Amino acid sequence: MKPYSPINGQGPIQGLFSDKNVARVALGSLLLAGSLSSCSPLRLLKPGQRLLSRVKVEGTKKADAERLQALVQQKPNSTFPLPKVAIYQLGRSFYNPERLQRKLDEERTEFDQLIKTAGTDSAEVGKLLSKRERHVQRHQLALDKGNAIMRLGEPPVIYDSSLTATSVEQLGTFLKSKGFFRSTVSATDTVPTRQFAPFRIFTLRSPFHADSQRVTVVYRIHEGPAFHYSQLDYDIADTAISRRVLASQPQSLLRVGSQYDEEQIGAERNRIEDLLKNQGYFDFRQQYITLEADTSFAPTSVRLRTIISKPTRGEQHRLYTVRRVSFITDAGLVRFGQQRDTIIRDSVYYLAYKHKFSTRTLDRKLAVRPGSAYSVTNTQLTQRQLSNLDMFRFNTVTYRRVRGAEAPADSTRGLLDATVNASPAKKFQETSEFGGTYVAQQVGPFGNVRLKIRNVFGGAELLEFGVRAGFEGQYSVVGNVGDVTRRSELTTQLGANMNLILPQFLLPWRSGRFLSQYNPRTRFNATYTYVQRPDYTRTNVEGTLDYIWQRSAFHQYVLTPFDVSVIRTAKIDPDFAGYLQQLLIRQGSPLYRSFDNLFVPSFNATSLYNSNDFNETRDARYLRLFAEVGGLTRRFYQPNTLENDPENLRNNKLKIYDFAKLTADYRRYHKLGPETYFVYRLAGGVAAALTSTRIQNEVTKQIDKSYLIPYDKYLFAGGSSSVRAWKPRRLGVGSFTQYKLNPDDPSQELLDENDKKIRDYDLEQPGELLLEGNLEFRFPVYSFLKGAVFTDFGNVWIIRNQPIDPNQTQTQRDQQQQRQRESTFRFNNFYRKFAIGSGIGFRFDFTFLILRLDVATKIYDPTAPDSKWVIRKFSLAEDQTAFNLGIGYPF
Repeated sequence: MKPYSPINGQGPIQGLFSDKNVARVALGSLLLAGSLSSCSPLRLLKPGQRLLSRVKVEGTKKADAERLQALVQQKPNSTFPLPKVAIYQLGRSFYNPERLQRKLDEERTEFDQLIKTAGTDSAEVGKLLSKRERHVQRHQLALDKGNAIMRLGEPPVIYDSSLTATSVEQLGTFLKSKGFFRSTVSATDTVPTRQFAPFRIFTLRSPFHADSQRVTVVYRIHEGPAFHYSQLDYDIADTAISRRVLASQPQSLLRVGSQYDEEQIGAERNRIEDLLKNQGYFDFRQQYITLEADTSFAPTSVRLRTIISKPTRGEQHRLYTVRRVSFITDAGLVRFGQQRDTIIRDSVYYLAYKHKFSTRTLDRKLAVRPGSAYSVTNTQLTQRQLSNLDMFRFNTVTYRRVRGAEAPADSTRGLLDATVNASPAKKFQETSEFGGTYVAQQVGPFGNVRLKIRNVFGGAELLEFGVRAGFEGQYSVVGNVGDVTRRSELTTQLGANMNLILPQFLLPWRSGRFLSQYNPRTRFNATYTYVQRPDYTRTNVEGTLDYIWQRSAFHQYVLTPFDVSVIRTAKIDPDFAGYLQQLLIRQGSPLYRSFDNLFVPSFNATSLYNSNDFNETRDARYLRLFAEVGGLTRRFYQPNTLENDPENLRNNKLKIYDFAKLTADYRRYHKLGPETYFVYRLAGGVAAALTSTRIQNEVTKQIDKSYLIPYDKYLFAGGSSSVRAWKPRRLGVGSFTQYKLNPDDPSQELLDENDKKIRDYDLEQPGELLLEGNLEFRFPVYSFLKGAVFTDFGNVWIIRNQPIDPNQTQTQRDQQQQRQRESTFRFNNFYRKFAIGSGIGFRFDFTFLILRLDVATKIYDPTAPDSKWVIRKFSLAEDQTAFNLGIGYPF
């Protein structure tokens, strides 16, 4: 559970948009606009040069306009999201190439003298040479591409008419490759160019002007009719190959009536090559395939003939069969004078100086089998399955043709000997992490140590241990408000976990070789967590059994038939328990239930599809579906009404709640350029109790009938991967406003010096229904620095109201009814309760590691007691703007 911030009784920080600052902001904006209007990239042009201002491609109807635009050789300078020419011009004002050249010559002379002085000291000479190279490269980069500010921007694009002619040629070639054989492309460059510059108003000039140094290039395309396939013929001299290709016609990428497309023709050649390579034709190459198009048969029609020629030697293409498979499990290891031992299993030869891996396990991963036809798919599947074991540093599958007397006399048949070379990875792998924090005037160290043991039982099993320990300063949640020396102590967080991964399904029956192609794994997991804070001590023990398999390289399933956790509160401060109870009574917060002693049995399933890579550089999709059901059997061992002692939670018996939970997360990555992306994410979920729970309060003897679920199963919004303008798990619920309670008297709200209630931004907001989304535009800034602008929206609601306690006062009942109205999901107004936040982000992409900083501010806050458009009171205070640090992209 995340700790809460102390209750300090301070109001929000005054916003930047106060009356005092309005005049300053307006004056600064006016001066900035005037300075921008006086900065023009035309100042960088030499005599006779013209600036490329705009490029347009007109006339496209059926052709891909985006692809055509990408073929244009020259594009104007980009202005969004940064005015890169202005940045370049700013850097140029500090640029002095003559001084850089002098500095470069001086350093070369200096280093040459030092190297000469070093004489025969090879170590010193090597250091000086390396240092000289670094200095020379840095200065040469500045000479070639400008200083750092210039490289952050971009130089003005000087119009080149020869590149326009090249673009016309490439556009015409592309159109003809797409079946527009009668298309024409022309280009015109217009000078002067009419421009709209709104900042000219501040210099008392018209915003419209014509500039003779700017060029607008317009490419005009006349597509003409598109040609379509009227007939698809085949000319295949080899009868065996002909049978296979003709039998695969239903999978062909070419269809009669489809538009002529050379990209599709190339893909069809690849398909035929893969088809034959997967059916034993080891020597077959794409060069044997030729496709001829004839457009003279009928108007706007194409007769396409697929020709597969014979090999240069022999009359027929040779079909190869795997004769023998050898598996070397310790490739790269050499022991002179000693031969590898051989074990034969299922006609496969396993060779090693010392057999450490179970041949039964390895045999399940081999898709290349003796007696089978050569197949490139089986070869790749074998390599992928061995790599997924995480037992080998690398593995390869090589083939050798059988020649000489061992080769068959039939020239159309061939034999291959396959050899699998696998180099084992280290048996033990340890990683450690140590650091410290400074929170609540306390220095807290932390450490995390993980140990991975490979092939622990000899069957390619993977055993992982993890131990973590940390101390972090925390203020007590309850205490005297006026006490400036609020109690601060180091909290203790200890944890341990163990994972055992088996390279197959653990089933009471034999699964056979069929499941091996799905990379099946069985995972046992056990986790222990211990948290000691000034207010409570809590432990959590969890164990799971998971079955994991891959449907494809992008799609993974996880089935967890057993997921059991036990949560116990060993100690709780009485004042803190009273505070939690008041949160439950006055604000309906289920946080009180999280300190129950709970037994949570469940089973769940996950489907994860992700076609992106680690650095998110593809045009891809992501979909995660999760379903969980828990506590179905509680009536067998918990038939009676539960008892709850608010005075001593430690003595409460283990409680079991039945529940169901469904979540979905969809992401779409649109690649707009080499490093430019538009990404959106939509996520939602629901968590609800299946039946009601009867709990008896030992003090009042009152029986409460409520629909309860374990606290950790609730849904939350806010945080670095959600709606980033809100703290993690702090957004919501609905439009209900949370106020801080007085620690001295939790039955009352905390008031500031103006007797106004203080909003509580630190209390977690659990909900039963989640809807949220994100829009993000990602772009390069400079080298490894990437930028982003984003907008997030979302909220959580409750879907089932808890019964109102008749023993409450009328005021308390009215407050509970109001809370239910504001926090309950309703179809007729839920869209009005979406919270909205926007901001900017910076990503430091080091390829192997991505560090992220997102700065987000609240735009629309449905829980605000006054105006919901809180952007009008913009400030950098923590109740308005959030700074998120993280590793990796948010989604």
